[in-house]
Formats: sequence, C-alpha cells, structure tokens
Amino acid sequence: MTTSTLPGASLIAELRPEARNAPESGIVEVVNHGRVKPGLIPLWVGEGDLSTPDFIVRAANKSLADGETFYTWQRGIPELREALARYHTALYGQPLSADRFFVTGSGMQSVQIAVRMIAGPGDELVIPTPAWPNFAAAIGVAGAKAVCVPMDLEHGRFTLDLDKLAAAITPKTRALVINSPANPTGWTATKDEMAALLALARKHGIWIIADEIYGRFVYGGAPRAASFHDVMEAEDRVLFVQTFSKNWAMTGWRIGWIEVPAAFGQVVENLIQYSTSGSPVFVQRAAIAALTEGEPFVAEQIARATEGRRIIFEGLKATNRVSLTAPDGAFYQFFSVDGREDSRALAIELVDEANVGLAPGTAFGPGGEKGLRLCFARKSSDLVEAVARLQRALTS
Repeated sequence: MTTSTLPGASLIAELRPEARNAPESGIVEVVNHGRVKPGLIPLWVGEGDLSTPDFIVRAANKSLADGETFYTWQRGIPELREALARYHTALYGQPLSADRFFVTGSGMQSVQIAVRMIAGPGDELVIPTPAWPNFAAAIGVAGAKAVCVPMDLEHGRFTLDLDKLAAAITPKTRALVINSPANPTGWTATKDEMAALLALARKHGIWIIADEIYGRFVYGGAPRAASFHDVMEAEDRVLFVQTFSKNWAMTGWRIGWIEVPAAFGQVVENLIQYSTSGSPVFVQRAAIAALTEGEPFVAEQIARATEGRRIIFEGLKATNRVSLTAPDGAFYQFFSVDGREDSRALAIELVDEANVGLAPGTAFGPGGEKGLRLCFARKSSDLVEAVARLQRALTS
C-alpha cells in the first residue's frame, strides 16, 4: 500500500507545510534497504559498536530501584547540572557555572531548542556543508530557511572559505551553524578559525549555534578540539548543543544538554516543558555517572577510533579508486569513488555487493553529493573485514 492509498491521504495537503515538507532521511533509506541482510557490517550511522558501560547502567538501575520515576526538574536535576559544570570547567580550563546548563531529551532536542529560540518564518541560518542533515531539517520545521554554503574540496580535504560564508549573510540571517569537528567530513576548525567565525558573527550581530559534540575525538595529539569557549566573551551570542551519545556510548538513552547564558533559563525551561516536560531521572543519574566516572571509557573510545581511522584510511587509499584525506576529528571517513557521481546508488550497490553499509553523501547537502560516509568507531576486526569487502567491490 502506497502513501497515496492509505486512510487519511487526502488530508495531507491540509497539514502545515513545515511538517508536510520535512525531508526523509537519505541515510535511513539505505539503512532500510540493508537492515536485515545477514552478515552486513553496518557503518552507516553515527554510533560505535560498544554497549553503554556497566557503571552507567548500574546508576540507572539504582535510580529505578530507588523509585525515581516521577516528574522532576524541567531544567535537569541539580546534581547533573553541577556535574556538567565541573566537566566543562575541567575540559576548557575556565570556570563555568551550573546555571548555564540545561538537560534535554537528546542532542537533537538541543538543536531544536536553539533554533526555536532565535529563528522562525522568514529567518535564515547559514550552514557550511556537507553537514549533518538534521540541522537543515530542524531549521525547516521551525519555518526558517537553511542557507547552505558548500565547503571547498581539494584532494579529499574540506576547507572553510570565510569569504563565501560572509557573502551568504543577509539581513534575514539569524545564525551561523558551526559543527566542529564536523559530521560527516571530519573538518576541524583551528582556534584562529573559531576566532574568525566569532568575529564574523559579532560584525553582523548574529548568533552561532555551536555543535562541538565530537570535540574529544581529535587526532594528532591534542586533548580536544578548539572550541568557541576558547575565544568568546560572556556576552557573545553562542548557543552550544551537546549530547551524551558519542563519548559514553549512550545513543539509545536520548539525553543531551544545551549550554546558553544563565539569563535564558526560564525560556529554555518553558521550551522543555512544552515538548518533553523533562528527562527521566534514572537517565539523568546515568548521565552523572558518565561524567564523573567515564574518563577511562572515553579514552578507550578515542583509542579505538584512532586505530579505526588508520585502518579505514590506509585500506581505502590502497584501492587507488578513491579521493580522501584522513579526518582531523570526529569518527567518520568521508570519501568519493573515482568515476561514480551518484552516491545514493553507490551506497545501495555496496550494500548488495560488498555487504557493507555506508551513508550516501547526498544526505548531507550541497558539496557532499559524490561522497560516502563511513563510521569507524568500531572494533578493528570488523573494520579490517569491511575494508577487504570494499576493496574487492571497488576494484572489481
């Protein structure tokens, strides 16, 4: 049965265009194509293969056993907000107070709250692309417009042209959406680039929505990526969106946070109240355990990703059929295959012929159409086998 023949199909036209026109995920299309294939190696979504560690699960179980199953603080329980403040203070080497942090029902809800606070119908937000597709979708659902600025690409490496970004700013522009380290490309801004982006936002009186979710996953010896925390002042217009999903293998827990000026507290609380009415206490207890006991696990995750990056880069490069550069951050390899223009068709083909699941670059906006994204946050044996399968498929 097609959508047009389902009960209620004639009523779709009466829905709001923001809802009706929300795009389908190009990643999910490929996932659904290969989801039940026996033996498939799934490298198409942004998560690793490690389950949430036991010390986090135990904290959630204890909370449930203690009966913490009631409504709670809309802003997040005080203990978690304090833990977030301590974590950020240690990570960035500057004091950050708990009243800047608000617990959300995922990084995606943090993005939606950030967009809702500053943009609506008639507004524009500028995004360097290729980019995680949920940014543009969240902007569209809010009735605003995502203005995509393709990054420059040379020999597989993406770079950000600030002049192009500046040229995309109009009187309708409300924000720049900056993801560094970036999904899907691995592009990672330097401190100087962060300062230049902030100067651009200051010049035009616009916001920055900063996604620094992969900031711990950097390669080359630095303990973390450069952050807007390193260059901003207290009155700068920067909203940080974050999640527990990546560092602590908690993708299925659906918990994140947003960091904003403390004065925004009631606004954020209201937006949480009228969407999810807060996050479950037992999930928040698990998040506290992640922040306070999780550094060894984060180090393990980074070590695995570092080795995965090496395996994938060297293996794909050996085919002499791809254009790529080892990413500076995050845990994705973005690459294109010589002579193949349609990444959607190629991703489906590789599911069928190599039994490896990759995300098509068409899902990530202008500049990504020819590429494929591979998540290497996975055990080495799987990645070695995936490389062997891809080598056979790409050189046959």
